[in-house]
Amino acid sequence: MKKIRIDFCDVGAAFNKADNYLGNILKERFDVEICDQPDFLIYSCGGDSHRLHSGVRIFFSGESDVPDYRRCDYSLASVQLDDPRHLHLPCYVNYGRYQETADPTEILKKNDDPEALLAAKTKFCSFIISGYNPRKNSNRVEFFQKLCRYKKVDSGGRKFNNIGGPIPGGPRGKVDFLRQYKFNIAFENRALPGYATEKIFEPMIARCLPIYWGDPTIARQFNPRSFLNRADFASDEALIEKIIELDNDDGKYLEYLRQPYFYDDRPNQFFDRQRVLDFFEKILAQKITPVAQKRGKLHFIGRCFGRWKIVKRHHWHQMDVTGW
Repeated sequence: MKKIRIDFCDVGAAFNKADNYLGNILKERFDVEICDQPDFLIYSCGGDSHRLHSGVRIFFSGESDVPDYRRCDYSLASVQLDDPRHLHLPCYVNYGRYQETADPTEILKKNDDPEALLAAKTKFCSFIISGYNPRKNSNRVEFFQKLCRYKKVDSGGRKFNNIGGPIPGGPRGKVDFLRQYKFNIAFENRALPGYATEKIFEPMIARCLPIYWGDPTIARQFNPRSFLNRADFASDEALIEKIIELDNDDGKYLEYLRQPYFYDDRPNQFFDRQRVLDFFEKILAQKITPVAQKRGKLHFIGRCFGRWKIVKRHHWHQMDVTGW
């Protein structure tokens, strides 16, 4: 196996370098060595330590962050970009937490019993929101409030909670909570091409019909007849009329429940681990001058003394700190 020396940084305090989504995939084809002086640094948005490294930098994010190619050489991220340096990797593939690999077989429908699934759904609709900025993502709260005029929507997150407290148990607790509901409001924080998260994947696991808003290209990833997409309706009111229709007609609701989430009931291309491995093969094969080496030598000045200590401690390659 070809040896690859890598490190991770700015990913978060809970990140496990030895056991994570991307590292585990790389081990399938490469002899991976995690070290302090790597040839390839994989980093995210949790800080600025990546600027201390002057080798090849690979940006990795499960959120809506767009790579800055003034800082990185390559990127794997949820957003969709038309750039050969980038690999589109939707957030739901690794749950956006870098460590929990989603299992696409959980949303295959070949063994489903739609009538039995519907019979087990004793409640109308759920909504889970833990953070809220009215200037950025008020549309999902407005939709929740509008739908509540028809029937109570159970809100189980930290914000707008109306069931006595947040649901426990992390992602699995959320899925268990969703199983009892016919519908789930699954609105993303932002509507960016390619940016689709666990918000649509988790209700699919629970066979809870997603009411989706977000990625304008979502129909390239999932069968659009298996969920309700806000983009397909002229207004919130038109979508709510459709929800009411399905809520009162089991036959029409079952038409959605019978539809496979994936086209042909096969996992989409983004769950293909070979895509990631082939992308890294391309990175290894290309001989480039990393962006971090194109800006000159170190300038040790008083105001950068704290950063100088970090550089000295790690003994990394030449780098430029003047642009911080």
